[in-house]
Amino acid sequence: MPRFPCAARAWPDAGFAQALKAEIENAPSGTLPLQQAVTQGGYVDDGAITATVIQSADAGDAVEAKVGVFFTEVVASCGCGEEPMPTNAYCVLGFRIDKETGAASVSVLDD
Repeated sequence: MPRFPCAARAWPDAGFAQALKAEIENAPSGTLPLQQAVTQGGYVDDGAITATVIQSADAGDAVEAKVGVFFTEVVASCGCGEEPMPTNAYCVLGFRIDKETGAASVSVLDD
C-alpha cells in the first residue's frame, strides 16, 4: 500500500497540495496504478511524472483527493521505425489517504 506521510501531516493546511504533489512525483516506480491508464497498449515510463491536485476534501479519518497526472507512455512496435515511441499521457487518480499513517488507496478515475 502506498504511503504519503508528508501530505497526511500537511492536512488541512495550504501546504497539503504541494506536499502531495511532491510525494506523487517522487514516488517509487510502480507505486501508482498508471499502467491501468495507458491508452495505446504501451508501458509507463514513470521517470517523468507531473501531478496537479484538482481537489481535496476531508473524509473523517482520511483525506480524499483527485489528482491529474501527466506521464509518458512508451509504445513499442508502432510501425514508425525500430525505436519505441514515447507519447504524452494523462489520467486522473483518486486518493484516499489515512490522516494518521499516510497509507493510501489509489485508483484510476474515469474523469
